[in-house]
Amino acid sequence: MIFMPWSWVGRKRVSRHLISWTKWAGMTGMNTVSVSTSHDQALDAMLAPRSVAILGASAQLSKVNGRPLKFLLEKGYAGTIYPVNPKYSQIANLTCYPNVEALPTVPDLAVIAVPAKEVCAAIEALGRKGVRAAVVFSSGFGEMGVEGKEREAALLATARASGVLICGPNCLGLINAFDKVYATFSQYADGNTAPGPVGFVTQSGAFGTAIAALARQRGLGLGYFVNTGNEVDAGFADIMSRVVDDPRIEVAAGYLEGVKDGPGLVALAQHCLLIDKPLVLTKVGRLGAGVRAAASHTGSLAVEDDLFDSVARQYGIVRAHNEEQMLDIIEAFVYTRPPAGDRLGLVTQSGGAGVMMADRAEEVGLVVPRLTAQTEAKLSHIVPGFGASANPVDVTGQFVAEPAILRDSVLTLLADPEIDIGIVWLQLMAAHVDLLIELFSDLKKRSAKPFVVCWVAAPEEAVQGLHRAGIAVLRGAEPAVDAVAALVRHAAARRAWLAAKDQPLPKAKRPTLHINGLPQAGVVPTMQAVQWLVAAGVPMADIELAESEDAAVSAWQRLGGPVALKIESPAITHKTEAGGVRLNLSGEAAVRQAYRDIIQSARKYDPQAMLAGVTVQPMASGDIELVIGVKRDPTFGMMVMLGIGGILVEVLRDVVWRQAPFGVDEARRMLDELRMRAVFDGVRGRPPVDKQVLAVLLSSVSHLAEAMKERLLELDLNPVLMGEKGAVAVDCVMVLMGQRHSAVV
Repeated sequence: MIFMPWSWVGRKRVSRHLISWTKWAGMTGMNTVSVSTSHDQALDAMLAPRSVAILGASAQLSKVNGRPLKFLLEKGYAGTIYPVNPKYSQIANLTCYPNVEALPTVPDLAVIAVPAKEVCAAIEALGRKGVRAAVVFSSGFGEMGVEGKEREAALLATARASGVLICGPNCLGLINAFDKVYATFSQYADGNTAPGPVGFVTQSGAFGTAIAALARQRGLGLGYFVNTGNEVDAGFADIMSRVVDDPRIEVAAGYLEGVKDGPGLVALAQHCLLIDKPLVLTKVGRLGAGVRAAASHTGSLAVEDDLFDSVARQYGIVRAHNEEQMLDIIEAFVYTRPPAGDRLGLVTQSGGAGVMMADRAEEVGLVVPRLTAQTEAKLSHIVPGFGASANPVDVTGQFVAEPAILRDSVLTLLADPEIDIGIVWLQLMAAHVDLLIELFSDLKKRSAKPFVVCWVAAPEEAVQGLHRAGIAVLRGAEPAVDAVAALVRHAAARRAWLAAKDQPLPKAKRPTLHINGLPQAGVVPTMQAVQWLVAAGVPMADIELAESEDAAVSAWQRLGGPVALKIESPAITHKTEAGGVRLNLSGEAAVRQAYRDIIQSARKYDPQAMLAGVTVQPMASGDIELVIGVKRDPTFGMMVMLGIGGILVEVLRDVVWRQAPFGVDEARRMLDELRMRAVFDGVRGRPPVDKQVLAVLLSSVSHLAEAMKERLLELDLNPVLMGEKGAVAVDCVMVLMGQRHSAVV
């Protein structure tokens, strides 16, 4: 296997194994650079071995432990094969060795197909021999309950001690079709596995095999097929990071059931953006659990899949909702140049298909623009009078008799300055395959802009012919639009990421945490939290703490004008629910009565709660109520949320997330993803708000989250009021984890 030299990309990759193995190496005192290099070498040995040992090899080549040998021999693997099993002296005319110690040389890769109870001993033997990588078929580990998890932990410890990198256990193994490496028993290997430009890594064996089989039916060649199984050691991001380094791979595709390594996935996504290889993922569990009881709105709104979706958008991962959509998108990436923008031109054989695609385009955020007057005039002389020369362009079935109608219509449409990419829709046409292949091939050569073909019920020879010409062939109107939308979004994400990656993020103000007197974990007193937030550049409303009625009255007098009183207690974070808020108070009597009522309501709500008094703030105003928050996610780390709705945010659930830290441009993209984003532009006579001010605030919060990542668990700024004068956070809830440092976070 020849990997892309790093001088080609001009930048050293930061990968998952460098993150996770750095931690492990730090604990063991190892040099982290050598560990990372060693780990990469082990991955290379796994994916492109020059020799393969099969532990537990069977002479019955139809069995699970016989199929790898069968495939290696039948498919023409050029390396050395070592069957290992004390039951045989020979298998398939190859010497069979009784044990690992008897092997004449050190194989690059071992395939382990022995019972679970024998796997650790096999790994130890491989380590003593100097083998660097192993694929473990054996089941009976973490998928089998408590006992299996204990066996899995022992396996990982053994692998670490032995220096053997494991794919699996409980996996189908892997295929490197370029080099005819078949360390697998998958049914996919039974058929044609001609290599292609797609690297496919899957956490599911059976479903991954089904996806691979569908890809084969569509003529999409998989250069790699890897099933990671239980991922006790090498995981999805780990393996994919090496797959995409192969210059023969153009598109990375994966099937995920969960994300075990968030930093690794982010590093992989950034690496794919850097080397311009799209990462297309299908992840199940979109509606799964992941919400936990939390002290803040931010915590309670943090659904695992929403966070994954946001990280995917942030780092240019293309998410497909199912296996068919994944293959549609992969096909588009394999054969289509990136578009310069989101303006879609449509040429169809059917007016109805054009309307359907235009509707879908609007749903997925594409623009179907009006063509220039010059273009429409030119099309009116090309398209039959009973067709349509506006976008979508309906050339009717007349083009069969006059192919120039279709050719000239597509060229004219794509030449329009308002169009970035095109879709050409047709159906059946079995009698005209050769003509159409020639026509589309000519269009591909003559057009400076990309297009895809949507050929409904296309004859197989048509698909193959267009693929040879480098043209994507999609199966239906909406799938074609969805695939084009994926091309557009990925191109835009890559442009934005490349523009931002060389711009240093401003350093966050790093709050000094005066630990004395603070709880080691839990809710931070409001006055202290506000102090840190203001120091970090977050605009906060004026606030005072009153421990008595008299103190509340004095605060009202100092602040002037109407005030709001709110209960101050680390045990009561949702203050409205506890009856702990009184608004728009004026006059001494009103302030005193409100103080008494709040304390009484709080004691009734939680008799055990420690009450510190009430906070007093001048009444603030704004046209829009927002929530901005931070949540520590176990997978992706510090995540920042923006939501519309104030106390109704959990009802409206109009929220977006980003991984911290990020710049102002990324914050602006967050605003554009809210369903109710139109409110920022002013509705029902209200003036528009300054979105740049809000974007700066979001970016500042993200830097604060990064600065406090050693201690911050949750942060809620709710409400944040937006108006003509800018933004101001009226209330906050900040929650710390246990103390890890003595003075400064």
